[in-house]
Amino acid sequence: MTDTTRRVSRALLSVSDKTGLIEFAKALAARGVELVSTGGTAKAIAAANLKVRDVSELTGFPEMMDGRVKTLHPKVHGGLLAIRSNKEHLAAMKAHGIAPIDLLVVNLYPFEATVEKGAGFEECIENIDIGGPAMIRAAAKNNDDVAVVVEPDDYQAIIDDLAANNGATTLLLRRRLAAKAYARTAAYDAAISNWFAAQNLTDAPDFRAFGGRLIQSLRYGENPHQNAAFYATPEKRPGVSTARQLQGKELSYNNINDTDAAYECIGEFDPNRTAACVIVKHANPCGVAEGPDLVSAYRKALACDSTSAFGGIVAVNCVLDADAARAITEIFTEVIIAPDATEEAIAIVAARKNLRLLLAGGLPDPRAIGLTAKTVAGGLLVQSRDNAVVDDMTLKVATKRSPTDAEMRDLKFAFRVAKHVKSNTIIYAKDLATVGIGAGQMSRVDSARIAARKALDAARELKLAEPLTKGSVVASDAFFPFADGMLACIEAGATAVIQPGGSVRDDEVIKAADEHGIAMVFTGTRHFRH
Repeated sequence: MTDTTRRVSRALLSVSDKTGLIEFAKALAARGVELVSTGGTAKAIAAANLKVRDVSELTGFPEMMDGRVKTLHPKVHGGLLAIRSNKEHLAAMKAHGIAPIDLLVVNLYPFEATVEKGAGFEECIENIDIGGPAMIRAAAKNNDDVAVVVEPDDYQAIIDDLAANNGATTLLLRRRLAAKAYARTAAYDAAISNWFAAQNLTDAPDFRAFGGRLIQSLRYGENPHQNAAFYATPEKRPGVSTARQLQGKELSYNNINDTDAAYECIGEFDPNRTAACVIVKHANPCGVAEGPDLVSAYRKALACDSTSAFGGIVAVNCVLDADAARAITEIFTEVIIAPDATEEAIAIVAARKNLRLLLAGGLPDPRAIGLTAKTVAGGLLVQSRDNAVVDDMTLKVATKRSPTDAEMRDLKFAFRVAKHVKSNTIIYAKDLATVGIGAGQMSRVDSARIAARKALDAARELKLAEPLTKGSVVASDAFFPFADGMLACIEAGATAVIQPGGSVRDDEVIKAADEHGIAMVFTGTRHFRH
């Protein structure tokens, strides 16, 4: 069998992130590896009393144009791309004085971090790496002979491989690192291209790419026979991807999906106005409420559908306190996610060892601009995030009767929730709490009836004389195409309605509302969520 190990005699190091650099350089030098480097990396290595050759010595050209041109040279790329078993390549190397480079260590200019901190256009441009990706791709292409490292996490793998193979790398490691290298440059280019599209106000660029960094490999996907993993995108939006997990089992695919749904919904509720709680099951809210404190909000949300809440996800919009933690842990809950938590609350949750507690450090901004993507067969559907907020909408009273102040308060609350429930959506709300939720039905009438039935079930469990839909308000995520859906809501006891309007039968729906003395408000904005 042909020997697939490759001895490392020369390494080129050029890194912006210098974490672990000196320790790694020392390990290479101890094995007799010649170190070649650039700019700040070379200075850092030299400052550690290690012998290092500046890349300008290798190329015969100085760094120029503020460092924009330093590695774009045949003596660098020839050293990376030359196939060691190819006689013509070896002859060309000898004829042109090109020395082989067996190991490339490059991490790229911090473009994503520069954008994240809100830097201006020119600073972002200067943090687009050119020579780095070119070298990485060259080394990765020639993985039969060259190893490429794109982040400090892989330094130890190289050190271990060299130790196990008398100063050589294995083909298995080089191939694994090459795959990672191409994925890194792809994600890097995706971040740059999407940033450029946003700068140019281009909603539909000719090419669209998305890239992410692995957060965790998952045991399986939605079902045990499906493989899955969780990736972070360049967008730093507070939520499950940024949260710190304090305790509990590893999150599953469904946990992550449901937790994201819960936290996006809770982001609609300003903690400076009121405490709020969202309970989610299977990506749909099954109870949402506001209250003077978290424990009150939680108990109101739970009362909407305590059956579905069992094994659900709980999201809160302010610091999780001890009273709320005690209440939430009274029933089986999969995940609690909050901006933060008190030490007492953390200790209370810790008593439930399988319960995951996530602290996100902030709330997602419901008005923030961003993109969402969904796969379809052979393609991607990409759209801007639904960042419409009811507080910013011009509400139009369509009926003879205007809503009371209390009804208007609940109407806005209900429409906030409707934005985060699968379509077709009907939300009954009363006193800043959901009292019936109908989600994901093919008919809006069915959603209205299911939500009313759930409210009836909740009334029986709470031993109430009548369901809380009596005297409630109702929100619909899209217009009522006929009066029948709204009439089902009126039959359940709703006294006011909020909906987008815009149906060809709006007049018919308004007439029916007037006949029943119902107040109805049009938002002009639809919240489909499929």
